[in-house]
Amino acid sequence: MINYEEYTEKAKKILMDVQDILMRYRQNQLASEHILLSMLEDGDNIAIEILNEKNISIDSLKKDVEEVIGRYGSSRESTNQIYITPEARHILENARSEARRMHDSKTGTEHILLAMVRETSAVASRLLAKYGINLDNIYTLILKGRTKSGAEEDENLSSLKKFTIDLTQLAKEGKLMPVIGREDEVRRVIQIVGRKTKNNPALVGEPGVGKTAIVEGLAQRIVSGDIPEYLNDKSVLALDMGRLVAGTKFRGEFEERMKDIIDSVRRLSGEVILFIDEIHSVVGAGSAEGSMDAANLLKPALARGELQCIGATTLDEYRKYIEKDRALERRFQPVMVDQPTPEETYEILEGLKSTYEKHHEIKIEDDALRTAVDLSVKYITDRYLPDKAIDLVDEAASFVRLRTGYMPEKLRLLDRQIKDLDSQITSLAEKGEYQAAAELKMEAERKNEDFQEEKRKWESDESFGKAVTPAVVASIVEQWTGIPAGKMLQSEREKLRDLESIIHERFMDQEEAVKTVSQTIRRARAGLNAPHRPWGSFLFVGPTGVGKTELAKSLAFILFGSEDAMIRIDMSEYMEKHAVSRLIGAPPGYVGYEEGGQLTEAVRRRPYSVILLDEVEKAHKEVHNVLLQIMDDGRLTDGKGKTVSFSNTIVIMTSNVASEQIATIADKEQVHAVVEEGLRSAFRPEFINRLDSVVLFRPLDGRAMEGIVKMRISEMERRLSEQRISVEISQEALGYLAKEGYDREYGARPVRRLIEKSVEGPIADMIIDGSLEEGMKVIIDSDNSEILIRAEKGSER
Repeated sequence: MINYEEYTEKAKKILMDVQDILMRYRQNQLASEHILLSMLEDGDNIAIEILNEKNISIDSLKKDVEEVIGRYGSSRESTNQIYITPEARHILENARSEARRMHDSKTGTEHILLAMVRETSAVASRLLAKYGINLDNIYTLILKGRTKSGAEEDENLSSLKKFTIDLTQLAKEGKLMPVIGREDEVRRVIQIVGRKTKNNPALVGEPGVGKTAIVEGLAQRIVSGDIPEYLNDKSVLALDMGRLVAGTKFRGEFEERMKDIIDSVRRLSGEVILFIDEIHSVVGAGSAEGSMDAANLLKPALARGELQCIGATTLDEYRKYIEKDRALERRFQPVMVDQPTPEETYEILEGLKSTYEKHHEIKIEDDALRTAVDLSVKYITDRYLPDKAIDLVDEAASFVRLRTGYMPEKLRLLDRQIKDLDSQITSLAEKGEYQAAAELKMEAERKNEDFQEEKRKWESDESFGKAVTPAVVASIVEQWTGIPAGKMLQSEREKLRDLESIIHERFMDQEEAVKTVSQTIRRARAGLNAPHRPWGSFLFVGPTGVGKTELAKSLAFILFGSEDAMIRIDMSEYMEKHAVSRLIGAPPGYVGYEEGGQLTEAVRRRPYSVILLDEVEKAHKEVHNVLLQIMDDGRLTDGKGKTVSFSNTIVIMTSNVASEQIATIADKEQVHAVVEEGLRSAFRPEFINRLDSVVLFRPLDGRAMEGIVKMRISEMERRLSEQRISVEISQEALGYLAKEGYDREYGARPVRRLIEKSVEGPIADMIIDGSLEEGMKVIIDSDNSEILIRAEKGSER
């Protein structure tokens, strides 16, 4: 009988329904006309779509078929035993052959209809011919019927339809993003595709540089006709590897799917270009013991030119997988896709601007696009243009759209607090606790005032209107990186002009050192230094605790937006010759090769940073040689062969050379002479000559120590202000903390511990025991022998 497993669900249902038709007419011979009637009665299959395409009246045809079947009369034999006529058997066998010829995995209603037309001796064939269905037009009708069918028989789709996405069709429907730029790369792909042999481009580039966009650009050009004649009518199909591998539980299933795809492409004889994104994934895909992977199935077809393919992968994956498989590699022609320049990225954003404005229903300012490019280059260093800039604009637009109809978190929190207080007040009033209810009512009124004030600020904040502005973009970068938005938008020119005064806002004393560093950085940023060198290479010399590390932190915060933009390495850990590999990464084959170097990896992730190398004189001479290359060429090649640029860094090395003499000698010229002598004994001449400046740090005096104490107390005051507690410190307390916090051997380092012990500790105890509450003032005083802390009632802020 019939093997139903070979048929689609729809075809299976139709063949089963034939038995109902035979019982209805009390007949036991299954003929072609019974199968045709079952298809017509179902009314929702591809065969019906084919007939509709020919404008055939289904009802008229159905009436004719019923009339023919009715003339047979009833069978005298039992209908439990059904016989298939030779014509019907031929139709079902030929239908299976047609399915195989069309590279379909299962037999569908369209194949049965085609087999009926071919079987000219069958009654069904003569009935269809009466309505104009013949071999001359049946194939065209089948293709149209498949495309239009609303009840598409999924099992019967060709392998190409099942496992690929038609990019040219998406381009026709306008569902692809516009592709701006990349003219050279698209032209190169077209050029390679036009070759006789090895006409398979492999797009190789970092993630996010636009490899897939180039292929989408090719599909859009094919649709618009902006291509050479030999590419006319070609289709670009993207292979979905996930769908291809999914569900292949048994050996041979994957190979069968892959072979079906290759056969389908071969059958279309040059009309299809197959695009495989992440092409390295075909190496090993679907392989199991005793089976072949996708790459080995592709190789013969690629070698014979029967399959034309565009691949896309990253440089690392290309080296790791494709280059190792020489047979696969030689069948592809690599096309390097580099990161676009900031100017090219800006043009791309301008081209995409209207698309995002339409989607988010807001306006995007041109300045916001420029800010997105600049800030993504400077602060989002672990990703690539244009992807990171596009993502930034997209999220900024989403943020504005959300913000216009959604209160900020602070306002929503206040609103919840007010509602909670109202419910508590009602509950207390019902219990008769009017005093407690009155106190809560006062608190609720205060919260309501805060709410109204915050709401006014929110509604009047022009920088966050219904448009994406530079301020919005900066706030998104702040969410991504944690770097304050205000720091990003502040002009670099302004920062450099007032660099000394800005540094002194958070760093006391050492005016000569600050001036030397500021002048060197200004000179570099004005373009007077070699462009590839770091902004500055400094050697900070002086005793411990005088501000060397603090100045490095201040530079990182002021110039690069965060103290986290400082890469700190203790050079006492690099005293051995082999320690160089820890800085730049181990060579191939050694432990730690995959991890990369501590210095090179840190700079690659954050190119705009301050590099602080503590106690550089303790490092091995081979490490000094590496530092020479950074100071002179502004670049290093790591263990993986990648070049890391140091052109946007500030290199600061600290040394304790002659620190004891600096602390004891008062004469300035004598100190310089001692330091020079110490440096000559610790470093080679070529090392010293490559430094922009040797910066001398002198021991701190009383005035500087008072300034440091003021800064520490100000930090504490900012934290306490969140609890509405104000701070007042007397001159006596300042003098005491400055005097007791300085140590000749350790410099200003003890002052932090002193403030924590004698000031912050007692204040914390007072807050915990309730003697220091909101709205109060804490007084810090001294009797020259100890710090005295007391709390007073103060005016609320």
